[in-house]
Amino acid sequence: MSAKDIFHQSVCIALEKNGWDITHDPLYLKVSDVEFYIDLGAERLIGAEKRGQKIAIEIKSFLGASEVTEFHLALGQILNYRLALQKEDPQRILYLAIPQDTYEDFFSRQFIQDSVAEYKIKLLIYNSLKQEVVLWKE
Repeated sequence: MSAKDIFHQSVCIALEKNGWDITHDPLYLKVSDVEFYIDLGAERLIGAEKRGQKIAIEIKSFLGASEVTEFHLALGQILNYRLALQKEDPQRILYLAIPQDTYEDFFSRQFIQDSVAEYKIKLLIYNSLKQEVVLWKE
């Protein structure tokens, strides 16, 4: 199991402020003989319905030396986690959580936008200082 991202707690608080209950920290999946640890699993009830929405969140800070390298690593994780979820927990929707400043700077670049669109990556943009969800991007 890898270390928690520096903004892990901020994202937990932001999700809870947004009406989500953290159900898994981390969310563990085993597919065949491969184990996966997605940063968070969360759930919330929809209106008066008994069943709720379920999500999985992979948190990335993009604070390393190379945003491109960090993006490559995040993309690989997201693609593998999405496949694992399809096999083991298909009702759960996967999001990549990124800081607001990273979204506004790095994710505004056309190639990165094209990659996110091509691979259908769902984003959760958060403000780490305010510990709030800024945007859900499908």
